[in-house]
Amino acid sequence: MTGRPTDTQDTTRADQAESQPDDDKPEMLVKLQERKERHAERGLPARIAVVVIGVLLVILGIFMSGPGIPGPGIVVILVGLSFLALEFDRAERLLERVIVWADNAKDRAENAPRSQKIATAVIGTLLLAGFVVWAILDDIPLVPVL
Repeated sequence: MTGRPTDTQDTTRADQAESQPDDDKPEMLVKLQERKERHAERGLPARIAVVVIGVLLVILGIFMSGPGIPGPGIVVILVGLSFLALEFDRAERLLERVIVWADNAKDRAENAPRSQKIATAVIGTLLLAGFVVWAILDDIPLVPVL
């Protein structure tokens, strides 16, 4: 089977990461498990606060991901999800899938041929230069003017 992995394959990878020894797990998954164990010892008010903060961060991240609204929405959603993963197994499984996906992407990028890395850098630089030229020619302010 070629192409993008299906959700079933992603779930299988997350399940495999969960059943792997700590040496083979991504470091972030090990840290998540340690945080979850420490969090379980906290009192009820602290645990409620973590859930409230997590929900607020996810909502804020969704809002920031909207069109025309600046901000790192996806990053804020992931931070909120990491708070919720301390309390909820479903959020933990979703966060584990994201961590496994990111770890696999990192491995693919590290193992990419040198020519592919150079081509990616050149294309990124050309796109950035094109945006700057477009912004100058169409008089788009790159820095908001008060």
